[in-house]
Amino acid sequence: MNSPESSSKRPKLRPIPSFIFASRWLQLPLYIGLIAAQGVYVFHFWLELVHLLEAAFGSQTALQALVTSIGYKSDVPVPALNETIIMLVVLALIDVVMISNLLIMVIVGGYETFVSRMDLDGHPDQPEWLSHVNASVLKVKLATAIIGISSIHLLKTFINAANYDEKVLIAQTAIHITFLFSAIAIAYTDKLLNSSHQNTSH
Repeated sequence: MNSPESSSKRPKLRPIPSFIFASRWLQLPLYIGLIAAQGVYVFHFWLELVHLLEAAFGSQTALQALVTSIGYKSDVPVPALNETIIMLVVLALIDVVMISNLLIMVIVGGYETFVSRMDLDGHPDQPEWLSHVNASVLKVKLATAIIGISSIHLLKTFINAANYDEKVLIAQTAIHITFLFSAIAIAYTDKLLNSSHQNTSH
C-alpha cells in the first residue's frame, strides 16, 4: 500500500494528459453492457435446462422447443428424448458456460488492465490468472477460450452432421483450424516478446 508521503510525491498530471487518461472510464459502459449480455446468457441457460428437464418427464412442448433450438431434424417425428438430442442440448449448455467464462475474462481482466485496479489482492475469491494478467496474457487466454468454444460448436455440428451441407462442415472445420493456428501464433509471438524483454533487462 502506498504511504501518504509517496502519494504526495507523485507528480500531478497536466490538464490535457489528465483528460486523456480519464477517458479510459468511457469503457465502463461497455463492460456494464457485457454484464447485461451475460445475464441474457444465464436466462437462456436456465430456459434450455428447464426444457430439458420437462422433456425428460414427457413434455412434448418442451421437446419441440429443444429440437427447434438445437436445429435437430429427422425424417420421422421425435416422440421422446434420444441420446443425440440430449448430447446436443448438453453441448449447447456447455457452450453457454464457456462463453460466460470468456465474458468474465474480458470484463474482469479488461477492467483491471485498461480501466482501474480492483484491489483484489488477498481476496479469497481472486481468480488465479488475475494476479499476473496484462494485455498480452489476456489476449492469449481469450484466444484459448475461443478455440474451446469453436471446438464445442464443431462437435455439435459433427453430431448433427446429417442436417448440414458438406460445404458447411468443411467451412466450420477450416475456421476452427484457423482459430487454432491464430492462437498458436499469438502465444508464440508473446513468448518471443517476453524473451526479448528478459534479454534486454539482463
